[in-house]
Amino acid sequence: MATRSFWGWGVEGAGPDESQAAGIVAGLAARLETPLELRAPPRIEDIDLPETRLTPPAALEKACSQEPRERARHCYGRSFHDLVRGARGDFRCAPDLVAFPSDEGEVAAFMDWCGSERVALIPYGGGSSVVGGVEARIGEEYAGSLCLDLSRLDRVEEIDRQSRCARIQAGIYGPALEDALRPHQLTLRHFPQSFEFSTLGGWIATRSGGHYATLYTHIDDFVESLRVVTPMGVSESRRLPGSGAGPSPDRLWIGSEGTLGVITEAWMRLQDRPHFRASTSVRFEGKEGFARGAEAVRALSQSGLHPANCRLLDAGEAANSGAGDGDAAILVLGFESADHPLEAWMQRALELCRDSGGLAPEQVATREDAAATREGAGGAWRKAFLQAPYVRNALVRAACIVETFETAVTWDRFEEFHAAVTAAAHDAVQRVCGSGSVSCRFTHVYPDGPAPYYTITAPGRRGSEIEQWEEIKAAASEALLREGGTITHHHAVGRDHRPWYDQQRPDLFARSLRASKRALDPGGILNPGVLVDPGDD
Repeated sequence: MATRSFWGWGVEGAGPDESQAAGIVAGLAARLETPLELRAPPRIEDIDLPETRLTPPAALEKACSQEPRERARHCYGRSFHDLVRGARGDFRCAPDLVAFPSDEGEVAAFMDWCGSERVALIPYGGGSSVVGGVEARIGEEYAGSLCLDLSRLDRVEEIDRQSRCARIQAGIYGPALEDALRPHQLTLRHFPQSFEFSTLGGWIATRSGGHYATLYTHIDDFVESLRVVTPMGVSESRRLPGSGAGPSPDRLWIGSEGTLGVITEAWMRLQDRPHFRASTSVRFEGKEGFARGAEAVRALSQSGLHPANCRLLDAGEAANSGAGDGDAAILVLGFESADHPLEAWMQRALELCRDSGGLAPEQVATREDAAATREGAGGAWRKAFLQAPYVRNALVRAACIVETFETAVTWDRFEEFHAAVTAAAHDAVQRVCGSGSVSCRFTHVYPDGPAPYYTITAPGRRGSEIEQWEEIKAAASEALLREGGTITHHHAVGRDHRPWYDQQRPDLFARSLRASKRALDPGGILNPGVLVDPGDD
């Protein structure tokens, strides 16, 4: 079994090797006209962890680990901030214990013990958070911290083929989930970039966004019912295709980020596995290429065609991913269906793209295999998309600032919004780092607006990368809110987005959320500092 990296993205030995990493860093140094030094990755034997402050009760001891690699691996998520500290060997906030409950009873037992001993409990899915969502940033009022890793709750318990639903434990990872559904010709069809290293419970708790650009974009769309363990007992909602019986109980838990309870299982709505696929790319050339591409995407999003992939890359983003040459914006367009051929859908989509000035092929062959999504510009983008987190490991070791921020805004505001946010991010990069790039792509699109995703790459000053990151992130985040966007479309809130989330949410809702926290977690032990602070009135 592959060994997960204790400090960086993915598994050890995957991604670029040292020679390839050196080449990537050299290429970026030439592009930025700045020397960059690739330093060796940290070694677990060199990590100095704080002494553990906790001793688990005898009945739960076998489910716990204090092993250094486990404590280090569960210390952080995988944000830029996390990777910099990991690469430096800074694990000062490592959890005192890592617990691996085997069933819901042990989840409840650990929760009871943490409550009685005043121990902060941090629910942990795959640890892929990029917003500080799994870090034990706790104060002295806690006796210690326990990271509750749900990876042993990893089964598909029941499949209702007639209703196309399944009862699934929350700790199952994406690949294992799809493997279990494949013999039944079913799929959850939720593929975030972190798919390989994230879990169903994590997706639900963070309101994860999947790979597909329209229609079913968030995990919310697939949740039929939930079972959640809280310090005050177990909550289980009823399986229903829809209901008008008051506020939905599931909505309390979806996006709660482990602050109100621990999701242990869910009934999820599934889909038949697609057999028909069509994929192509469309170029939008010239200075106004990205703007014309955005007009095409708006038309597509409002057409009712529901493309599975509708990723618009600006010229810089296209060049970075290998999907383009840097002279044009590229729209990666694709359709999937389990029911019908797709020629009519694709041809109408290409007509809409041409109406906005896109250079589109006259004919696109549809395929009945997955290879249709792995060729051409779309295939190049897909490969770069999956490899990007591994490349980031190398860039962090070279003291580069590599940050992404994503948002959503209505179409009527997009043009001015994009100009203002890009300018604010570019100005911050130039001020803080002296040089660097800001690029943009659409990850998801809706009839009423897009979800732009911005990428920043810049040279950092070794030893000051975190301070530089904080300054750039603050400038970008303030611009997002000022211009009418959301602080996050699918990356969740965590601890890193708290200052802007507190500004975005309505005051009355904030009071309601704090009241829910007091009712469900009166001791304030669950993920302190995320969404609300313990003891908030």
